[in-house]
Amino acid sequence: MKMEDIYHNLPTLETERLTLRKFTLDDARDVYHYASVPVVSRFVPWETHQSMEDSYHFINAILKQYDEGKLAPWAIELKQNKKVIGSIDFVAWFPHHFRAEIGFILSSEYWGMGLMVEAATKVIQFGFEKMDLNKIEASCMVENVQSQRVLQKLGMRLEGISRQKYFIKGKFRDMANYSILKSEYGVMIKSSSP
Repeated sequence: MKMEDIYHNLPTLETERLTLRKFTLDDARDVYHYASVPVVSRFVPWETHQSMEDSYHFINAILKQYDEGKLAPWAIELKQNKKVIGSIDFVAWFPHHFRAEIGFILSSEYWGMGLMVEAATKVIQFGFEKMDLNKIEASCMVENVQSQRVLQKLGMRLEGISRQKYFIKGKFRDMANYSILKSEYGVMIKSSSP
C-alpha cells in the first residue's frame, strides 16, 4: 500500500468514546485550547502556541500534507462534546521495512482517563491490519513517564534508551524507545476476545 492511498483520503476511525478524523480549520480554537498550555508541549519538539494564529498555521500545514498524500495526523475528537482534544499519527513510515512510528498529544484536561490508550489502540490496529506493518515503534523523552505508561498499556516493550538522541528546546534529550510486533498484537487480540 502506498502512502498517498491512505493520506489523500485519511479514513475516519471510531472508538467507544472517540472519533479519529481529518483536521479542519474549524478545529483551530480547540487546538489552541490545548496547545497553548505549557505542560502539554513540555515533552514535544514544537513550542507552546502563543496565539490562535499558531494553531491556524499548524492546521494549514496538516491540510497541505493531506493534499499531498503525505503522513498527517488524525484529530482526536471526543464524541461527548465534539471537541478536538489532541492528535495522533504515524510520524514516520518505512513501507519497505513494514515498520512505522506512532506519536500523539492530548489535552491535559483529559489525562488519566484512558483516552490515549483507546485512540492509540485503534491506530495500531489500523497499522497492522490496513498498512501491512510488522512493527510499530514509539519514542518519548525518558522524563515523560506518562507517555511511557501509555506505551506500556498498549503492550509495547522497551527496547532501550537512545542517549542524547535529539536536541530539543535547548537540551540534548535521551529517548526511551518502545515497540510492538504484529505477532505480539495478534496474541493480545486473541487473549482479549471473549
